[in-house]
Amino acid sequence: MQSISTIELEEVKGGVSGWTIIGIAAVVVFLAGVFEGITSPNPCNK
Repeated sequence: MQSISTIELEEVKGGVSGWTIIGIAAVVVFLAGVFEGITSPNPCNK
């Protein structure tokens, strides 16, 4: 078994990026707004 140096270990890419988390949060907020808009009993007052 070959050991990995610290420099090589820092170069390993993987996991979830920050943009992925932001994208998932944006989709959740958008869908929550759509759901609330559909189920809200109060109409818009223009």
